[in-house]
Amino acid sequence: MVNTISPERLAELQDEDAEYVLVDTRPEDSYEAWHISGAINFPFGPEEELDGQIDELRDVVGDADRVIAVCAKGISSSNLATRLDSATDEFDVAAVDGGMEGWSGVYDRVEIDAGEGLTIVQLQRRAKGCLGYVVGCAETGEAVIVDPTADTDEYTGAAEEADLSITGVIDTHVHADHISGGRELADDIGVPYYLGEDASERDIEREYTPLERNEVLTVGERELKAIYTPGHTSEMISLLVDDAALLTADTLHVDSTGRTELEFSEDEGEKGARMLYETLHRTILTEPERLVVLPGHVTVTADGEFEHGAPGEPIRTTIRDARTGIDLLGLDEDAFVERMADAGEKPSNYEEIIEYNRGVADIPPEDRVELELGPNNCSA
Repeated sequence: MVNTISPERLAELQDEDAEYVLVDTRPEDSYEAWHISGAINFPFGPEEELDGQIDELRDVVGDADRVIAVCAKGISSSNLATRLDSATDEFDVAAVDGGMEGWSGVYDRVEIDAGEGLTIVQLQRRAKGCLGYVVGCAETGEAVIVDPTADTDEYTGAAEEADLSITGVIDTHVHADHISGGRELADDIGVPYYLGEDASERDIEREYTPLERNEVLTVGERELKAIYTPGHTSEMISLLVDDAALLTADTLHVDSTGRTELEFSEDEGEKGARMLYETLHRTILTEPERLVVLPGHVTVTADGEFEHGAPGEPIRTTIRDARTGIDLLGLDEDAFVERMADAGEKPSNYEEIIEYNRGVADIPPEDRVELELGPNNCSA
């Protein structure tokens, strides 16, 4: 039987700059749409034989001694690894357990320096660029989870590692690119699940506690203020933490803004774009320049790399750096709205994901990972 390595071990090899060649056996179109950083495409079927392709594969891997294969679920890559291992002893061969589905569940935990007594851990989903947070009070050990994915054990583990006890779960909005674990996590540990009060306008069929505009949620000795910041969605809230950090979700990213047509599709996002313009210029950018901005996503390129920063490094900016460094924020309103109408490819299966996150559709657990595979595509 061929050796396998976990997706987490592959991430470690990436970070170590280890010497290996990663061979992606998926069809070319799947590879071109989204792949792991550094992967080389060599399409290979789950029952295919190497036969005369061994020389072609040698050309692909070059002088490498170590070959790691990956595919969608670990089937065709295991086939290639097995046949290559049988055909020659030139290479140390392995396949990634679970393939790209497994890779989609790799997370990095990064502590954000935001002030004495305040604990913020940024959870980075390496494959998709989703950013969730543990926000806690170091003095009392209480914490809330913000924007968790369906991999809820990553969030409970991060809280436990920081010696924090979870007292609430918040979703800043109805997510379109990934399955939310918010309601499930809150149910599992018996704590309130929060959404902004305007979520009532989106016919949410999950039980939640509404956070009113400017309502302050106390977490130990820390305070989280719910700020109404519509545009990406109509019910979007951002969270001001102790006047030290602003969790902006998909309102403001480190190098762009959130897109506006996923909910407001009937007018190519114009309604949302005008909302977002007002939110940015009359709410977000009026905050103190030194305020740390912590977004809900970082763009992952088709080549599998973070467009800003790198996994394991804090993904953050400030109000000042956003204002001076993001071109979109320098446009007038009409130009901004026009730009929002061309936000590029939408997230995969976003309509089904929205319906699940609203609670009006059921998706079996075994289908959720495949449904949300691919980059997040939430930036404009």
